[in-house]
Amino acid sequence: MPTTALYRDDFYLSTCEAVVTAVNEDGSIEFDRTCFYATSGGQPGDTGFLERADGSRITLDVTRHGATKDIILHMPAEGQDLPTAGETIVMHVDWPRRYKLMRMHTACHLLSVVCPFPITGASVGEDESRVDFDMTETIDRDAVTKELMRLVSENHPIFVQWITDDELVANPGIVKSKNVRPPVGMGRVSLVCIGEDSAVDSQPCGGTHVSETQEVGAIHIAKIEKKGKENRRFRIRFGTPDALA
Repeated sequence: MPTTALYRDDFYLSTCEAVVTAVNEDGSIEFDRTCFYATSGGQPGDTGFLERADGSRITLDVTRHGATKDIILHMPAEGQDLPTAGETIVMHVDWPRRYKLMRMHTACHLLSVVCPFPITGASVGEDESRVDFDMTETIDRDAVTKELMRLVSENHPIFVQWITDDELVANPGIVKSKNVRPPVGMGRVSLVCIGEDSAVDSQPCGGTHVSETQEVGAIHIAKIEKKGKENRRFRIRFGTPDALA
């Protein structure tokens, strides 16, 4: 049964009420709706807990997609009691962790503005993220950090616009990833837009993001690695280089 992914329309929703629709043999739980982000696009799935009517908790280890993108599976930690189909529970996302991932994912988008090269890979982490670019140029990491922090400090608004699958197919140039295409088949695709009228950036992405660039906070490029003749890996970390030296 399809799950309504509430996080697609509200990145800041950290709790909601939901009804269990299935408990699978591997222990994964399905709901009619969820505020838990499912692993996708380089961003890890949410963790947190489920609160039952009697006040007991079920700790969740990971959230991922099922056989299709409209099925979202919530995997309990080992040894947890399982709910039953039809049970109503209250979901609680581990908000400090999610918020760090939102800030980091937004930072990755800002990096793709500063370095306008095709993206060959990316991974969003709580304390460090990486973005790989198809590029041969030598670039100064301090100069990249300076440009990133300029975009952060300018406090550009961040918002989502929706386009149809057909509109995405008709405008392939808006996709920055060289190897991974945005998922189609659900009828609509979200564009994460930065700046008034998308003046800074606009690209398809199903991840979660902050609402203005200032929320990203202090970030810097910790390292630029050469990964092949035409591939450079940028590692982003929170804080300033001096703070972490």
